[in-house]
Amino acid sequence: MFRKNRLSLIFILAVFILALLVVVPVDKGVLFSRDILLGLDLQGGIHLVYKADFSGVEAGKEAEIIDGVVAVIANRINPLGVTEPVIEKQGKDRIVVQLPGLDLSDAQKERIGRTALLEFRELVEGEWIPATGTINGLEKVLTSSFFKENTFVDISTTGSPRLVFEWNEEGSQLSEQITGRLIGQSLGIFEGDNPLLGEDGLPIAPTVQDIIIDSGWITGLSLNEATELSRQLNAGRLPVPLEIIYEQTVSPVLGADFIDLSLKAGLIGIILIMLFMMAYYRLPGLVASLSLVFYGVLVLAIFKLLSVTLTLAGIGGFVLSIGMAVDANVLIFERMKEELQTGRTLGAATKAGFNRAWTAIRDSNVTTFIVTGILFWVGDSVVAGAPVKGFAVTLFIGVAVSMFTAIVVTRTLLRLFVGTRLAQRTHLFSPYLRRDDA
Repeated sequence: MFRKNRLSLIFILAVFILALLVVVPVDKGVLFSRDILLGLDLQGGIHLVYKADFSGVEAGKEAEIIDGVVAVIANRINPLGVTEPVIEKQGKDRIVVQLPGLDLSDAQKERIGRTALLEFRELVEGEWIPATGTINGLEKVLTSSFFKENTFVDISTTGSPRLVFEWNEEGSQLSEQITGRLIGQSLGIFEGDNPLLGEDGLPIAPTVQDIIIDSGWITGLSLNEATELSRQLNAGRLPVPLEIIYEQTVSPVLGADFIDLSLKAGLIGIILIMLFMMAYYRLPGLVASLSLVFYGVLVLAIFKLLSVTLTLAGIGGFVLSIGMAVDANVLIFERMKEELQTGRTLGAATKAGFNRAWTAIRDSNVTTFIVTGILFWVGDSVVAGAPVKGFAVTLFIGVAVSMFTAIVVTRTLLRLFVGTRLAQRTHLFSPYLRRDDA
């Protein structure tokens, strides 16, 4: 028994040291150099939810298209300089975008989700209709889908910005046909059903001066608008329209206040729990407090290794799991007390106490796991479900680790007292036994 307990103790110490090296320092641990990721409500930023319009999509293609949408949005956001953007699917037709530490204008939010497909149109009897050409007997509309992904912005000789593009092979053929017949006429540029507007607020519809074959440029845009449009064209176009259905912005200052308050509340709570356990349960309370330290370090290490994003709700789940970890110890210690009252030795009481408490600990934690699963599913299906998912994830991890610390760590540490003189002083292991009852 002693050899088995010694091996368990060595294992626990090894896990604790490794976890501590992952956690400390908090910003970049010694091992793996991982940081604790903070949610938008803690570090500030913007949370957007886009809804895709599948009305014009062939049935059964939705999943493939939504994956493409996520990839395009990721390409569009990367140039914004966001270090840890979160872009993920939610349900069948929603995309969640979280941009920590960033504040966007309404125009930038709209640009992220706009189709970014330019369509060239010609004016026929006062109406703009798609400009088409024929390739291999098929009529095709001239759009930016025929651009090579190498557009850029430069300054013309007149000092105004221009968006320079290059046609691919099919685009060159279409452009040659269309501009060849429209010399001296206007060629409108539309984005969706709306004309592309210039810096002056007027539609961009240049007059064709010559046949355009290989490349061309668009003028009239502001430098910022031309640059953003160039980035989006190079990142790819969205296959379906997107609409912003949810938006939340948190300032970095408010997020910093939340972090300070959360740390203070967490530390005060943990210290009070440890003081209560040591005062009420004496030596087992001290063991539980040591197990609680092990628990906290291990959970934080797992958060870092799994890249769990901590939110206010997630911290709430973590703190709640601390209470549940102590609750498991309370069940064990109460069972031990009953065994000690019958005259059993500390070793026998410890073994019986853990065995009798295990079923209650197991059943209560399994029901908690079921609830966290339901919460995660609900959070994944509602628009503003990120806090719900964060709470579910941190609570699940915390409860799982609490079972390990209560059953393995606490038992291993208590066994260190078996066979010592302290084991004969049973009043130190129960708050209810008097010295003369031992």
